[in-house]
Amino acid sequence: MRVVLGVAGGIAAYKACSVLRLLTEAGHEVTVVPTAAALRFVGAPTWEALSGRPVSADVFDGVPEVRHVRLGQEADLVLVAPATADLLARAAHGLADDLLTNTLLTARCPVVLAPAMHTEMWSHPATVANVEMLRGRGVTVVEPASGRLTGKDSGPGRLPDPEDIVAQALAAHSRTGPGSARRRIRPGASAGDLAGRRVVVSAGGTREPLDPVRFLGNRSSGKQGYAVAAAAVARGAEVTLVSANVTLPPPAGCRVVPVETALELQEAVRAAVAEWTDVVVMTAAVADFRPARYASSKIKKTHGEDDRSAPTIELVRNPDILAGLVADRAGAASPYIVGFAAETGDESGDVVHHARAKLARKGCDLLVANEVGVGKTFGQDESTVHLLVPGSDEVRTVGPVGKDVVAGAVWDVVVPALADRGTAD
Repeated sequence: MRVVLGVAGGIAAYKACSVLRLLTEAGHEVTVVPTAAALRFVGAPTWEALSGRPVSADVFDGVPEVRHVRLGQEADLVLVAPATADLLARAAHGLADDLLTNTLLTARCPVVLAPAMHTEMWSHPATVANVEMLRGRGVTVVEPASGRLTGKDSGPGRLPDPEDIVAQALAAHSRTGPGSARRRIRPGASAGDLAGRRVVVSAGGTREPLDPVRFLGNRSSGKQGYAVAAAAVARGAEVTLVSANVTLPPPAGCRVVPVETALELQEAVRAAVAEWTDVVVMTAAVADFRPARYASSKIKKTHGEDDRSAPTIELVRNPDILAGLVADRAGAASPYIVGFAAETGDESGDVVHHARAKLARKGCDLLVANEVGVGKTFGQDESTVHLLVPGSDEVRTVGPVGKDVVAGAVWDVVVPALADRGTAD
């Protein structure tokens, strides 16, 4: 794929080097088009060494080849990272005073802008209006991350991690479909097939405290749930991510609600769904049981010479959050519910057999059965899943593949199912 990587003049320009490396290592042909200001942060030799291609910011370079037009015309994807407030303004209003803005005007492929600026700039009414205008034309404007900015400042406006930027850019390209990379973007076109949708995703593994230092937990890393959330953001959704004990950096553009226990997760998901939700994706590994009693101080072991005693821990059931969501909904405006189930085969049946039984019990709209076991799924970068829907004998198996691919496969099932439902009121 031919990618134009635009780099605007912000301190985050150095992070574009990692974006470039990720794209080239994935086999894409990348031409870097920096602004003049960007070259004051990272010089042309760096871009040329990393891309293996000549670099220029001047519209008067390559005049016989009409380079200021050809770059946009021939690109399969244009990605700008970082996109400063100035670059967003010029792109929104069609200004073309350098090679990068000329390329944006001539591009008929997916365009993705990853903003980076101070919080005050990002929230300024002018920037808000420019972003709305760009998104209205079908441009994907990635939500900036929240964190440390230049100097001592911190807040929304930080450039997302390079991996998140590349994932969202490639997702924007894939949404155009085979053979349509140069399709003209119509004014007013949606920025993604989940644009206007609200999504709630649960991720991670709950922990049920025994005492101030111990808990019952599981091996879930949260990687799959975070991938599902990131994919939803990339496809235009407004995403609330209920995160249970996950140490990963949250995907850019998500509203994150941290929780610890199953009861906290249940409360957070219900509260998010009550606000207005089109889709709920329950990827979190929720503990089936919790201690009946919590010890307010550390449970001590005894130290007699022949004492091998140990405390007896009484457990009680946690609520079935997924089944509860299904039971609570009513009518066509209720959310589409996706359940995830960690399954292993045994003497009574394989993973799909057990998944069908669970789908029947839970009553959700889609069940994603994860094959788990030693070295499988939990904490790993690849998974094998089976997608099942009620009333169908068809099973779609995906994997072993990266969790971002699994996330895309899930949304590829959900999006068509939403088409007949409309948007929740």
